[in-house]
Amino acid sequence: MNIQTERSLSEYIFSQREQNFERCSFDREIAFYESICSGNLEQVMLFATPLCSEGYGILSHDPVRNIKYHFIVATALVARFCIKSGMKVETAYNLSNIYILKADECKTQQQIRQLHMDMIKEYTKTMRRIKNSTIYSKQIIKVIDYISDHLHSRLKIEDIAKKLDLSPSYLSRLFKSETGMLYNEYVNRQKIEASCNLIRFSDHTDLEISNIMSFSSQSYFIKIFKKYTDMTPREYRKRNSMVDLM
Repeated sequence: MNIQTERSLSEYIFSQREQNFERCSFDREIAFYESICSGNLEQVMLFATPLCSEGYGILSHDPVRNIKYHFIVATALVARFCIKSGMKVETAYNLSNIYILKADECKTQQQIRQLHMDMIKEYTKTMRRIKNSTIYSKQIIKVIDYISDHLHSRLKIEDIAKKLDLSPSYLSRLFKSETGMLYNEYVNRQKIEASCNLIRFSDHTDLEISNIMSFSSQSYFIKIFKKYTDMTPREYRKRNSMVDLM
């Protein structure tokens, strides 16, 4: 690193300290990209933050140019994480190019923030299709997609069966035969996984998380949480919460 670069870096760091700037948590950022790669839209929405909100650095003093630069960086990173997780290189890069070209045409920060959310959802759903297409039938893929998109709701198999024009008993047997799990077991596992992330990266109480994930009661939430983690939510929070660290 040459002297001029060192001086610039030193001045930049000093300026951030003067402004009490705090960068976004690196662990939370990695969790966000990994959620996209997993195809889990509910988790992605949990970790996603609006572009150029608190914790973002300044890449340009022009507000619109600044957010465009951040969009380009984010899109490039999402593409590369997805490639590493199984997306075809051509698909990932072409999607990246399409969205960056769209961003170039945007005139306002709000347009770019909306495009950012569209990009995130597109990559997430594409990754979900990639992961499920070689494993499950089209019917079960639709069920898993519905669960992922509505994880904060009450997820009755009767409601999904009606949407697919199938009998609940047939769908239940099909789900078990393809996933190796009972429908309710799969739903509870997904809800508890999302609950773990809420505990780690938010300051929601156990009661709030129970309500967010649409458990019938806080006591039932604690019971199911302990079943899959061997800990109560309070014990898990003590061991894993990132909120105090952040």
